[in-house]
Parts: sequence; C-alpha cells; structure tokens
Amino acid sequence: FTSTREITCICSKFEECDRKTLYCDSMKQHILPVHVVALLTVQLSTPSQAAGGYLAYCPCMGRFGNQADQFLGSLAFARGVGRTLVLPPWVMYTTSVGRVEMLDWDSVFNITVLEEYHKVITMKQFMEEKADQIWPVGKRVSFCYTARNGKQENSCNAKDGSPFGPFWNHFSINFDSSEMFAPLNFQTDPSNLSRWKEMFPTSSYPVLAMTGAPASFPVQAGHVSLQRFVRWSDTWRERGREWVRRHLPRGEWLGIHLRNGADWDRACEHTQSSQNLFSSPQCLGYRNEYGSLTTSLCMPDTDTIMEMVRRKIKSVGAVAVFVASDNDHMIKQFRSQFKDEGVSFHKQEEDNSLLDLVILGQSSHFIGNCVSSFSAFVKRERDVSGLPSSFWAFQDMQSKKVEL
Repeated sequence: FTSTREITCICSKFEECDRKTLYCDSMKQHILPVHVVALLTVQLSTPSQAAGGYLAYCPCMGRFGNQADQFLGSLAFARGVGRTLVLPPWVMYTTSVGRVEMLDWDSVFNITVLEEYHKVITMKQFMEEKADQIWPVGKRVSFCYTARNGKQENSCNAKDGSPFGPFWNHFSINFDSSEMFAPLNFQTDPSNLSRWKEMFPTSSYPVLAMTGAPASFPVQAGHVSLQRFVRWSDTWRERGREWVRRHLPRGEWLGIHLRNGADWDRACEHTQSSQNLFSSPQCLGYRNEYGSLTTSLCMPDTDTIMEMVRRKIKSVGAVAVFVASDNDHMIKQFRSQFKDEGVSFHKQEEDNSLLDLVILGQSSHFIGNCVSSFSAFVKRERDVSGLPSSFWAFQDMQSKKVEL
C-alpha cells in the first residue's frame, strides 16, 4: 500500500478486488459538506422514473459486502443520470480458487420494493428482451475512467481478469470499443450529473456499460439511506426465520459477526497509518467525528469480545447467541466461558454468507465489526427497521444513529 486512499479501497482475500479497476485510485473522491449531503439525501428519497437509456455494470470489486455498498451508489447514480439501472447478478465466490458464480439480483432481494425508488430491470431480462434492439452486437461499448492494462492498448479491456471475464461471459457479452470518461466521476451532485448527460446523451449512448460499479467504496454518506429500498425477498426472510425457529431456543438472542481470518489480520495492520479503512465510517463518521481508527476496532482481542458479549447478554436478556464468521466462530471458547450462565451459542453448519446476513438482521441485538462491509450491510438493514446494533471496542451507537 502506498497511500491512504489505496488502503481505503484495497480489499483483502475475502473482499477481493483488482486494483487497476478501483476508480478511487485515479479519481478524486470529494467529501461533501454536511448541508449538501442532507440535500442530496432528501432529493434521493422520492420516487423517479428514468427518462431513457440504461446503465449496466460489473460488480467486480470484492465480495458481497463491497458489492452491496457500491450498489447503493450505483442506484443513486443511475437515477441521477436518468437511466434505467440494469441489475447485475451478485458475484459469489466459491471455495474453489478462481471460480465465481452469478446469483440473480431478484433471487435474493425484492425488486418491487426497489422500483419504488427508481426504474430497474434485471440483466437477464435486459439481454433477453432489450439488448438486440437498443444495444446490438457490433455497437457494444465499455466505459472506464482510463485505459486498463490488458491485451488491447487504449482500451477498457473490460473482460480481462476475474470476475470481469466470467461476469460478461455469463451473458455472452463482447465489447466492440471503449470509452474513457475521465475527468468525470460518480458524484451525484447536479453539476457532475449534468456533465454526464451532456457528454453521453442517450441518443448516442443508449447503454452505459461500466467496467466496474459507478460508485465509490465505502458507500457515500448521502446514499446510506437507500438501504431501505434493498429488502430481502420473502423466500430469504423466511429461510432466516425458519433457521432461527429450528436452532435457537425461544427468547431474546444476540447476533454477532467475527471477522478474524489471517487476511483480515494483515489488513488491520494498516489501522496504524490510516484514518479510515474499508467501512469504518459507519461508526467513526466520514470525518472521524465519532472517534479514531484503532486496531481493536478492526481486530478485537478475545477479552474484548467476551466482555462485550457478556454485557449485551445481560442487557438484552439473551438466552442464545448466533455467530457468523469468515474464519473462527469461537464456539468452543464461548461455550467454555459461559458454561454456567444458561446461554447457548450457535452457527450454521453450512457455509452460506447470505443466510448469515439474513439471520443477523433478525437478531434482538447485533454486534458487528466497524471496519467490515459485511457488518455494514447488517447495520444499515437494522437501522431501517429501528433495531439496535453495536460495534466491537466502540461505544453504543444509539445516540448517533442516523435516521433512515
């Protein structure tokens, strides 16, 4: 790592990304004044209809948490430029090295709720019903900020690398040319959006197919409120409820997220040289107005975890704790520590990160990792529902909670 900006945007093993596609490395990310953020939040909260044209992109930076962060910004950007958002499938990584799978957007979330905010269409439907007419083979342009390294010179090389190639190949999409849009960026202020419309009118560019997500990471403050339009499908919500009914005793229960893999340990080393890292603005604020980044926020030690779990069990009256983790769920340690206190500890037997998210969102109280985008998704969802959350090694957020 060579700069704070790169540290903020670089992903670890479980939040993988291709650095050459990170717009934050080559575009200026502006921190908007509070009153501008408030104005944009109000403007973004009312329904709209796209005037014409489509916006498509590859969610190619990181795992689900990162993709979900950038989805909110992409949704806001699509609305801002007046284009229907083509909903990409979620890029899911398997345990097989280099293998990715595509999970249809609407197989996980409720598209009807999303349409209350802006006009959308799934990538599958777009390719089956619209593409041949408005985006025919021979006229498919890929968009990028500047040229990416790859087989062709002065090109976006939109399909070079993984998951870029597998993503576009999933829909049999090949690109015929490239457009570099520097110095434009993905801010959703009126001036920038007007420039996009002027430079790339829908009459000449019916489809803006972005090499990566048209949004920054982490999600901008003014876009956090859009989480209320991203709602689990009824099927997934019921899967979560059913798991809880089958495995947890009746009563209040905690949901906790432990991010503790070796890759995360290495990433947390950069807390010493950065003011913000990954999703840390969710608890520290975008200007560190609520505190400073510390190693314990990123990688809390066992004593910190045990003390906070004990405290929340008592305050909530919890009879059970559900644990989600990328590596060590610490179930044996928890059971040993709380063996005489009538509290049971649970985790999924199978590896299903999406179901982990659903279950965590339904808990009586959630404790997450301030720096993790996985925790950030749970926190945003719970804020929408008015449910309480905390972060390891950080004071309770109730007094600072943003109303969504």
